[in-house]
Formats: sequence, C-alpha cells, structure tokens
Amino acid sequence: MEIWDTVIVGAGPAGLAAGIYAGRSKLSTLILDQMMPGGQLLITELIENYPGFSEGITGFELSEKLRVHAEKFGAKFENSQPVVDVALDGDIFVVKTDSKEIRGKTVIWAAGSVARKLNVPGEAEFVGRGVSYCAVCDGAFFKDKVVAVVGGGDSALEEALYLTKFAKKVYLIHRRDAFRAVKIIQERVKNCEKIEPLLNRVVESINGTQFVESLTLKNVKTGELEDLPVDGVFIFIGNEPNSAPVRFLVDTDERGFIITDENMATKTKGLFAAGDVRKKPLKQVVTAVSDGAIAAMSATKYLEEREG
Repeated sequence: MEIWDTVIVGAGPAGLAAGIYAGRSKLSTLILDQMMPGGQLLITELIENYPGFSEGITGFELSEKLRVHAEKFGAKFENSQPVVDVALDGDIFVVKTDSKEIRGKTVIWAAGSVARKLNVPGEAEFVGRGVSYCAVCDGAFFKDKVVAVVGGGDSALEEALYLTKFAKKVYLIHRRDAFRAVKIIQERVKNCEKIEPLLNRVVESINGTQFVESLTLKNVKTGELEDLPVDGVFIFIGNEPNSAPVRFLVDTDERGFIITDENMATKTKGLFAAGDVRKKPLKQVVTAVSDGAIAAMSATKYLEEREG
C-alpha cells in the first residue's frame, strides 16, 4: 500500500497552500476534500481584502489559482472523500474515508469549520444573495443599505459594529433579553446610533424573491410575529470546527478548535493543523494560507529529522 509523505485533509485555502509548500519541498502529497477544491472560497462571491488583488477576485478564481499552483508542484487531489477517522498504526497515520484507507507519514488537518445555521426557511436559498456568515467578507456590498445581525455574543456585536462602516442601519437580533458579549463591546453598541437592538426575538424565516427583502421575527415572550424589511442578514451564532475525526489525537478548546503551537504542531507528532479548524484570533483567507505554509514546512522538517 502506498504511503504518502503527507496527507492533507481539506482543500480550502489552508490545505491548498499546504499542498503548494509540501509539493515544492518534494514531499509526495495527497489532498483530500469532501467537495471540490476551494472550501469556503466556493461560496464567496468576491474577495477584496486578499493582498495583491486590489480589484478583487472571486472565490472560485482564487481557489482555481491555488489548485493549479499545488498541482504544478506535484500535489494529487481526491475529491468526494470525507474523512471519518484518523488513527495511528505505529508511526504511520491511517486516514479513513467512507470507502478507503489512506496512509501517510504526516497529516495536515485543514478541514475548516462551518458556521452554525439558523435552519429556517429561506436561509439556504439566499446564501450569497443577502445571507452571509462573514461581515469582513461581504460588508462592503451593503453600503447605505439596511441589514440585520443575528446573535448575542462577542462576534455578533463586533460584526454589527463593523457593518456600521457600510450600512446605514443595523438591526441586532438576539433571542434573549440581554447580550452575552463582554461589557465594553456592549457599551460600544449601545453608543452607536446606527445599531438598533431587537431583543427576545428569533428569526422564523428569511424572505425575498431574487435577494433578501425581509425577515419574519417572533417575539419569544409574546409569540407575536413581525416583518422586518432588510437588504441582508449576517448570522453569527457560532462556528463548529470539523475536528471530530482527530479529536483523540489533539487538544482542543471548549468549542472543539484544535490547539497548536506556532509551528502548527498538535500534541501528536507528525499531525499538524491549519486554517479555520485551529484556535486563533483571526480567521481569514490570508491567515489560512499562512497556516498552511507553516504546517507544510513543519511537516517537511519533521520528516527530515525522522528519516535522517
């Protein structure tokens, strides 16, 4: 059975960058993903803050450039291969998918995270057409428009404040009667004239024709329904890291994000983590690419030391 120098799980920007650096280091490299290469880039219409692309670049275009670059240096891809478990057989990693087992001397876990969904009518239909999970990514598209933010933690309030740079009005919707964010952020929200909190409310549906036009809200105390006209809705009710298949080989924080050192190394030798699945302060394409590059070079160094 073939044993790869490194098996990269996840073909988002972190995994693709890792593939570029691993391939360039002459490691036999296999990149697995449950979809096609690109990850979250594939649902990002336009990226305007990636260095070097001042006019912006679509998520699909950037993912294609990264994929071609990785293939140029010899990385191989297998799509439609969701990984269900990673185990050790001696000092070799056994990466298990639904249909096969793949062996690698090292593993770079770049499986990312997914935004928690509201799971209400209209949410899936309007992703990219008014429904967003990233204010930094999409906020500029809502200049002088009315938007809503759903959530009550630090991220939701911080993103609401960020959106006031563009939107003329930001509704902040939370299911409880008080926010969970730290007090200093709550004070900033309270003092911002553009933000209007709507407490004790949940989103029942997201409505529109081609784009989002309104939200149906339910008052959790009275049961009353109301229609709120908006041009977009940003959902920040948390993220779920795709770390379950390696949970016995890594340390995580309370939310499941993988803890690494500055070299992207986990507590298991030869296992590295990169991108949004890792515990870190900023989750953006540029930081994911950086993580992937570091992880690949760390894997290279690990193999050099192990094999003399």
